[in-house]
Amino acid sequence: MKKASLLMIIGPLLLLGLYVFPLWNIVLGAPQYPDPLGMNIHINGLQGVNEFDIQNIDGLNHYIGMHTLPKAEEMWEFSAFPVVIGIMIALGVLVGILGYFNKVSYKWFVGWFLLMSVLGILGMYDFNLWLIDYGTNLDPNAIMKLTNPDGTPMTYKPPLLGHVKMLNFDVTSMPAAGGWLMFVGMMLTLIASFMGWKNSQNLKSLS
Repeated sequence: MKKASLLMIIGPLLLLGLYVFPLWNIVLGAPQYPDPLGMNIHINGLQGVNEFDIQNIDGLNHYIGMHTLPKAEEMWEFSAFPVVIGIMIALGVLVGILGYFNKVSYKWFVGWFLLMSVLGILGMYDFNLWLIDYGTNLDPNAIMKLTNPDGTPMTYKPPLLGHVKMLNFDVTSMPAAGGWLMFVGMMLTLIASFMGWKNSQNLKSLS
């Protein structure tokens, strides 16, 4: 149980990377931009990959009626996410320490993993809702009003995950360093849960 508990401590600590590295990254590439435009999504706000990327993205979006990218204070998520992540890190480490001293069973490891998974799914759902609004709630007075072949207004929702072609832009959305650290951390807690369960089975067979 001690090895499982150590993994349970290390796993949540990897989530500290979210306070340093971006969670997600969206890149827009086009022939007229030798260096693609990039946006890093942190748990507390948006940043351009390069110095003027946010301004350039907003400038392009203005022509097709998309809203400017939100500042940190304009979205409640950027205030809530750092707090929620901090609570989950502290809770996970506490569970791991209690497990190390045999105060709680592996089921608490499973509980933390499930709770973090639910929060992650809700976060992705909320992020996708924002992408939908960002790409479809267009200014009717936009300079360029483009339509699909069937005559419906064209929308510009970036992908939640993966690649899509929008006009002459290739848009790619992928987890960034912070997102991968979170994934590895959660996998460590899943392994810790399995090791704890295996240990409990071995103890039952000996008794």
